[in-house]
Amino acid sequence: MTNTNESFIDEVTEAVRRERLNLWFRRWGWIIGVVVLAIVGGAAWVEWSRSQTEAEAELRGEAVLTALETEDDVARLAALSDLPRAGQEGVVTALLLAAEQQSAGEADAAIATLNTVAGVSTIPQVYRDLAALKALMAQGASADPLALQALAAPGAPYALLAQEQLALVHLANDRRDEAVTLLQGLRDDAGVGPTQRARVDALLTALGVPPEEADASLAEVPVPAGE
Repeated sequence: MTNTNESFIDEVTEAVRRERLNLWFRRWGWIIGVVVLAIVGGAAWVEWSRSQTEAEAELRGEAVLTALETEDDVARLAALSDLPRAGQEGVVTALLLAAEQQSAGEADAAIATLNTVAGVSTIPQVYRDLAALKALMAQGASADPLALQALAAPGAPYALLAQEQLALVHLANDRRDEAVTLLQGLRDDAGVGPTQRARVDALLTALGVPPEEADASLAEVPVPAGE
């Protein structure tokens, strides 16, 4: 009799539990459905967005290659001009366009293209600095020395190139001593590559300051006592 009562209680308890579970699902089950749909839909959206981004990148790359492979200079410049140059994705296109504009003798247009890239705050600083340096290089002797000094600051990504360009600006404006000082500093900088070092050596030689003389002048600098 006891076993029968216990079995009956268990059955009732189980029935109550199932009824409560069914009631809970009827009341809150739709939330689970929404969550599942959101997870599945979100994953599908991410995958679709990734595929769209990859497809757009491939199209941009093909368009750039097609433009660069155009043999006619005027047509090539026109093709690059028609390509979108907005955002980080358009940086390469803008740099290529500026180079083509310079080759075509359109220095002002090239400078404007590069300054546009340098002025977009959403573009990574390394690209903005590169565009700014190229714009200053395109200006030649009229480039702003203060702007070049900012790009030549220690730790800047193109500091060594900016220092070299600043030396050239000094030379163009009859400031030989400042130029020589910069060039000697560049020559002794461990971060200077062989190609740039060769350019610096050639400039020093052209200025009548051969590299061996620069070394000798540095060796003659008195060393403070105690060092």
